[in-house]
Amino acid sequence: MPGGKHILGKSNSRRVFGTAKVGDRGQIVIPKEARELFHIRPGDTLLIVGEEDTGMLISRPEALNDLADKMLNSVKKEE
Repeated sequence: MPGGKHILGKSNSRRVFGTAKVGDRGQIVIPKEARELFHIRPGDTLLIVGEEDTGMLISRPEALNDLADKMLNSVKKEE
C-alpha cells in the first residue's frame, strides 16, 4: 500500500516520498509510492508552478483548475 512517510504534526494527507535527483537532461523520477498513490502514469501531464522564495509544486492540472473554480465561485458569491 503506497503512503510515503507521515510528517509529524501534520494531517495524514501530507507525506514525504523521498528525494529525486535531477538528471543531465533536467528530468526527475517521481518515487513509485507517490506515482501509485496519485495514479500518475506514463504520458500524464503534470503542472509545475513555483515561487522563488518558497519553492515549487507539482500537481495534476485539473486539481488546480478545480481549486481556481472554487476560488472564483467564492468571489462571485461575495459580490
